[in-house]
Amino acid sequence: MRRFRFGAVMRQATSGRAWAEKARRVEGAGFDVLLVPDHLVGDRFAPVAALTAAACATSRLRVGAMVLANDFRHPAVLAKELATLDVISEGRLEVGLGTGWMAGDYAGAGLELATPGVRVARLEEAVTVLKGLWGEEDFTFEGDHYAVRGLEMRPKPVQRPHPPLLLGAGGPRMVRLAAREADSVNLAMRVRADGKGPDPRDGGAAAFLAKLQAVREAAGARYDRLELGTSVIEVGERKAGQAWSAADRPRLEGTPQMLLGTRRDLVDQVRHWRDEHDVSYFVVHQEEDIDAFVPVIEELATA
Repeated sequence: MRRFRFGAVMRQATSGRAWAEKARRVEGAGFDVLLVPDHLVGDRFAPVAALTAAACATSRLRVGAMVLANDFRHPAVLAKELATLDVISEGRLEVGLGTGWMAGDYAGAGLELATPGVRVARLEEAVTVLKGLWGEEDFTFEGDHYAVRGLEMRPKPVQRPHPPLLLGAGGPRMVRLAAREADSVNLAMRVRADGKGPDPRDGGAAAFLAKLQAVREAAGARYDRLELGTSVIEVGERKAGQAWSAADRPRLEGTPQMLLGTRRDLVDQVRHWRDEHDVSYFVVHQEEDIDAFVPVIEELATA
């Protein structure tokens, strides 16, 4: 039986002291991981600096991004930043990666939003570069999108062979890539190719179950070592007007991204998704939902 893990997404605070208090609150509530999103638009901290501060304010809590947009950074630069963070956190880093997708990020920064196929291909190469640079020897790579020549990067991450890698996956190609390369898969809705919200053809229980099956098929022999998870967009009693930038309620109903009802209902739903479908890593996406989810952690943390 897969062990439950629980994460909480935090976005910003008014000061370093307030951010440290938030991190300690997440740790004290029993969450395993504090996660920071990666977008250029909106009121959000930059992830690497925020995660470093959170790690320094806590002792047990793991830290990671949900998820770093690959298009924002060259993987050699990212490898250096993340290895440093893993050392500073004494091996508590979890590396979350995605292609980058939100149209506003790209438009605001003057970046080209390439087709999904190109972005996935870039991410696939970036994963190879990250793993290579975190290895013991100097690393050379010649790809269609990145080139690294005889680079020996230090420091190396504390966690060997590298920090746990999570890939966010919504579309079929990303699901297959995550199944092959990641340690953890965060299953999400597929977004439109133009980066302007959810794909109306995706969502709902049938689509979510199909992604789980695709992970099993693509992972093959490594499936039993793979952690399956998702972000919980809404928790507890139904809230009027609550929404998410890349999803809405009809597309989430029947999936573990929407956990509604009493404490008993939430516990039963989380158990169901783990026991029946191997989904064991649940990330609370909204800070205001943390308190509603704490009783679930209290009951299931050691289950």
